[in-house]
Amino acid sequence: MDNRQKPMGIGLLGFGTVGGGVYEFVQARSDMKIEYVLSRRPRPELRCTVTDDFSRIVADPAVEVVIEAIGGLHPAYEYVTAALRAGKHVITANKLLIAAHYRELVTLAQENGVALRCSAAVGGGIPWLSNLEKTLEQEPVVRISGIMNGTTNYILDRMHTEGGSFSAALSQAQALGYAEADPTQDLNGADIRRKLVISANIAFGCVLDEAEVAVMGIEALRGEDIAAFRRMGRVCKLIASARRQKDSVAAYIEPALFRPSAHEAAVPGNFNLISLTGLHIGKQSFYGQGAGRYPTAYNVLQDCVDVRNGLHHFYTTTLRPSHVDNRAVCRAYYVRTSGSVDKWLQSHIDKILDCGIITDTVSVTEMHRWAQERKQAGAECFFASLR
Repeated sequence: MDNRQKPMGIGLLGFGTVGGGVYEFVQARSDMKIEYVLSRRPRPELRCTVTDDFSRIVADPAVEVVIEAIGGLHPAYEYVTAALRAGKHVITANKLLIAAHYRELVTLAQENGVALRCSAAVGGGIPWLSNLEKTLEQEPVVRISGIMNGTTNYILDRMHTEGGSFSAALSQAQALGYAEADPTQDLNGADIRRKLVISANIAFGCVLDEAEVAVMGIEALRGEDIAAFRRMGRVCKLIASARRQKDSVAAYIEPALFRPSAHEAAVPGNFNLISLTGLHIGKQSFYGQGAGRYPTAYNVLQDCVDVRNGLHHFYTTTLRPSHVDNRAVCRAYYVRTSGSVDKWLQSHIDKILDCGIITDTVSVTEMHRWAQERKQAGAECFFASLR
């Protein structure tokens, strides 16, 4: 039996929501086989070897691919680096791991001639990174943007369509399984920032410092803000944006107000919409489920299929150090803040609303710096750019 006929051996690390979905999908195929599942407890129902000894998995030549479905930084980092050094292809949905150790992991994969794939780390079941890769094979990508977090999109969509408070929308999201018990990383934008860093690094062939990417989440959003947006004829979405610049990259996350005719405004529930702009092709958008057992497992399996078909590399080979500079990106903003209006904000008022103001055109750098200073001073503030 040649290698194309022999089932591809897989070591599956973790058997939670995503790992369980991957196992189900692989069991329905004849060209792949789960050789091991790494688990702390016995799982007699599984048709493979279950072990709590990772070294056994990585040492077995029958294992060609290691799927990391544990999540978090440790021990995922130790397992993934060991697998790459052992010459195993690695597939993961772990955005925290990829964003934190991007250069090291990509370099390790290149040095050992193996694949590192993470399509499910951004966009859940959306074929975002794979299509970004295909576009880059033909032309440069100059801009990426979109809705990359299903939790926040569900909350915003529910508040716009049904009204009610932020806390009520969050509680409903948790009841439906769209939000974690501790949703802090979603609400403050940390989750979407990691997804943007991974996407921008691939799109622009760079390596960004996650800490440089400016973020305004939606944790300070109120029902009165949504009411103001309705009166303005706008819909609020949490948007990740990045664009290529001459000597830097503009990259930031912030709530944005769209007219109802915009594609972003129509994205419902926990769905995602991510777009790229190519130098010649223009804007292309990718829409679908951004999280969940089967959508995420689907993209993990697609990575397995790609590796099976001979795709044995990362999405880009370029690792150029770059820095974030948002000074050239300028917009008007809706702003609401507690306490008195300070000198900087006073100087940029264009229109006064019932519960906030609209600024004149200011840079993303200025707006985020002002909000950070207000928060450090103990004031509550929320802003959203006008698109």
